[in-house]
Amino acid sequence: MKDGLHQWRLKHFNHPAFCNICRHLLIGLGKQGLVCSFCHYTVHERCVARVGETCLSTYTKSCRNTETMQHHWVEGNSPGKCDRCGKNVKAMNALTGLKCSWCHRLVHNTCVAEVPTECDLGPHRCHVLPPISIVPAVLQSHPSSHAPQSASIAADTAFSFESLDTKVMPLAGTSPLAVFINPKSGGKQGLRLISKFQYLLNPRQVFNLSKGGPKPGMQFFSKVPNCRVLCCGGDGTVGWVLSVIDELGLEEKPPIGVLPLGTGNDLARCLAWGGGYEGEDLGRILHQLRDATVIKMDRWKVDVKTESTGGSEEEKGDPVPLDIINNYFSVGVDASIAHKFHVMRENYPEKFKSRMRNKVWYFEFGAGEMVSASCRDLHDHISLEVDGKEVKLANCQLEGIAILNIPSMYGGSNVWGADDKPRRTWSLSRSSSLENTLSSSADEFLTQDISDMQLEVVGLESSLHVGQIKAGIRGHGQRLAQGSNIVIRTKRRFPMQIDGEPWMQPPCTITINHHNQVPMLQPPCTITINHHNQVPML
Repeated sequence: MKDGLHQWRLKHFNHPAFCNICRHLLIGLGKQGLVCSFCHYTVHERCVARVGETCLSTYTKSCRNTETMQHHWVEGNSPGKCDRCGKNVKAMNALTGLKCSWCHRLVHNTCVAEVPTECDLGPHRCHVLPPISIVPAVLQSHPSSHAPQSASIAADTAFSFESLDTKVMPLAGTSPLAVFINPKSGGKQGLRLISKFQYLLNPRQVFNLSKGGPKPGMQFFSKVPNCRVLCCGGDGTVGWVLSVIDELGLEEKPPIGVLPLGTGNDLARCLAWGGGYEGEDLGRILHQLRDATVIKMDRWKVDVKTESTGGSEEEKGDPVPLDIINNYFSVGVDASIAHKFHVMRENYPEKFKSRMRNKVWYFEFGAGEMVSASCRDLHDHISLEVDGKEVKLANCQLEGIAILNIPSMYGGSNVWGADDKPRRTWSLSRSSSLENTLSSSADEFLTQDISDMQLEVVGLESSLHVGQIKAGIRGHGQRLAQGSNIVIRTKRRFPMQIDGEPWMQPPCTITINHHNQVPMLQPPCTITINHHNQVPML
């Protein structure tokens, strides 16, 4: 998208609003007019053709313009108190009052002369990458055009970075934020967040993942020192961004925060970002990102080697969806429920349009699994090794096994179980003693930690057991082992899942080893976790 053009979207105004072109009131019962997502310039649909290229600039056009940040004033439609005199700006009576699109300072037209000419970028200065910080390495000449803007509306238009070779110089003491938004997560929440973040930050900091994925944005921000990343979506969105960071081979990985959309969101829950965004003030979330603590999180490599059985296409199973574990891996009863849900949603997407209906489907598939017990006697068809030592499953009577990297599964349940005891240090003598890890009582296990380079292995007795854990009736599953090298061998076809992505897997050997650690952001303790309080804040 060309710099300087407005980004229009239709809007319904809850208060009187005025056109910035004809200065008349916007009238209508539905969406009365167009507003720019970048600067909040407002017009009638009939007036949009008269608007020039008056939107804010997202980068500087000359190296000589990098010293002073200028305000970008937009008149009207912003009721509130004047930042200079403290009196009300009567923006609901006429097109009056000026608001800066960068620092969001509101002043009377008569008070603007008293405002310093240099813009300080306002309360979110630490996250903003201002236009004076983005300088094209080679300025390309574009044919001048004074043609009026068309009335086309695209609320999720993204900037192209491939044709703009830039030099990025953030302001001193700032941590510019790259925002990646999955518009498919959480219904229409993602699309609404795109326009909101485009107004709060530089629009070049906001990326719609349906427009080319996270790679263009991460390539651009690889040039930005001390940057941070915010992923708006589910756990799959976070995994997508992390995989691109691996692909680019960044020496300094930016720390990642999460704004959870949709359901589940186990990673966001255990990092204390909550179970789902419910319309909270984005300014508050930006302040939490500013004050967040950086912690490390383990990631694990999964290698699946399928045994050749020569069976039918159905018996050959499905492609393995992921090769990295960020949250958990499981085989058996819970993966069976997830796989049935996935297949039904793929075949009949119209039946999965609300959270409540999705939960009803999960309950139905869980109840059906209680009757069919498709993974009964799993322990007779599977072998498990942890750190080279076989874990005996014969007396466990299991229908599922879960391997956990984080203390959250099934949308907030701590399957390993909480432990209030202080964490003990893993010594060399302890790690070399496999008996201490695999044969001791549950009290001898180490407290779960997402940065200890250890995985927790839990046994699941049935779908009823899974439901009891989720409901909080039972504290946790059967603790089997902890370790850093896990080998699973299956003798028949089983449902499996990695981070909620299920598939059917024929007989195979699965090896799980440590891949790397990535920095994640954890907000201050003031934030609460939605729905479940079983998940400890790390």
